[in-house]
Amino acid sequence: MREFRVLSPTAILGYGFPAASFEEGIRRKPHVIAVDAGSTDPGPYYLGSGKSFTDRGAVKRDMEYMLTAAMAEGIPVIVGSAGGAGADSHLTWNVEIVKEIAKEKGLSFKMAEISAQMDKNLVKKKLDEGKLVQMKAAPMPTAKDIEDSTNIVAQMGHEPIIAALEAGAQVILTGRAYDPTVFAALAIKEGYDAGLALHMGKILECAAIASTPGSGSDCMFGYLRDDCFELATLNSVRKCTTTSVAAHTLYEKSDPARLPGPGGTLDLTQTTFEQASDSTVIVRGSRFIPDNGSYHVKLEAAKLLGHRTVSFAATADPIMISQLDGIVKAVKERVHNNFDNTIGEFFLDFKVYGQNGASFYSKNQNQPTEAAIIIEAIAETPQLADTICSFARSTLLHFGYEGRKSTAGNLAFPFSPSDFHGGAVYEFSLYCLMAVDNPCKHFPMKIYDLKEGAVS
Repeated sequence: MREFRVLSPTAILGYGFPAASFEEGIRRKPHVIAVDAGSTDPGPYYLGSGKSFTDRGAVKRDMEYMLTAAMAEGIPVIVGSAGGAGADSHLTWNVEIVKEIAKEKGLSFKMAEISAQMDKNLVKKKLDEGKLVQMKAAPMPTAKDIEDSTNIVAQMGHEPIIAALEAGAQVILTGRAYDPTVFAALAIKEGYDAGLALHMGKILECAAIASTPGSGSDCMFGYLRDDCFELATLNSVRKCTTTSVAAHTLYEKSDPARLPGPGGTLDLTQTTFEQASDSTVIVRGSRFIPDNGSYHVKLEAAKLLGHRTVSFAATADPIMISQLDGIVKAVKERVHNNFDNTIGEFFLDFKVYGQNGASFYSKNQNQPTEAAIIIEAIAETPQLADTICSFARSTLLHFGYEGRKSTAGNLAFPFSPSDFHGGAVYEFSLYCLMAVDNPCKHFPMKIYDLKEGAVS
């Protein structure tokens, strides 16, 4: 029986992995080294700002291991959602790291760069044509939402990656991609079952998180066959169990049996999990059901909301703590009364944490002996955010409440200055599906021919 082998080094490029685990994976002769490099999990800031949430030095370290081994073995390296959020700025950032490594190591290979950035005019045209589809988790986007977005990306399927492989690329970096595709694309190209390939990719995308004890900073290995796939750890301290693998199959899913993606749905209603050895699990029965007559990709976007200033404080006064809900409400009212309709729109929030800062303060809990308070102000300009945060902080510091004995101040501040700039604030502005006529059409590809690091 034929077998297709995939090495997944780490849950996200830059999260690292033990060298011994990676080397064991290489000894098992993978056909491809694939890694997911991004997510929306860190929030909208990284997509909106175009900056990576992973450290450059850490990404370069992981890439250096992967590229050096792949060139020695003559196998592809595929990176999805490069740079974190997968916009063009993220992709370029990651491409430059690869070029830098190739130059330093004298490596020669053909590299494909696949963009996932969507033009605003295209998305507005799709909106006008009724080809944007609302998702339950978000409202239907408007033309203004599209225009206000700083970066709009679409999750590509496996088809653009297959096109890059057919173009002869050995190293492929994509913008935003559906997480399982980077692990499944070459296997699907080679004729393996798409349902099994995508399900294996769904688990491999987080590497050893699907083992026990789980870790996002360790390797995982997949063996894809015609009727099943097998998952194995590469570190003796970890094991794959039916529970760990099945549990990770449910990861980031709204439906336990069906996982929609570009062009179709992964159907797990007939999937079985079998403990093959002490540390490996075999999975069977997963199916990919193509959408009928349509192909949709998911759009993600973020827009600038304003600028943030925060202040950290704490109190150990049991009288104040017993009245915190009312005190916070009264302070908010006083700030709004002072500034509403005078200096522009703003957002003010108080995040109150209970004893040791482990949980949100609640009247339903036993009263903590201390509370941590984060004052957050967001406004159009950093200066306005400073004004709102400063006024809220001073108002809370000297707020008079029933039973108060101290007149010097209600709060303890761990830092001086007490207020900090939190930088630009973004919020998600698009989360919907877009119908496309061709899975590759809106994902343009560039090919680079690197000769000992030099682009020719």
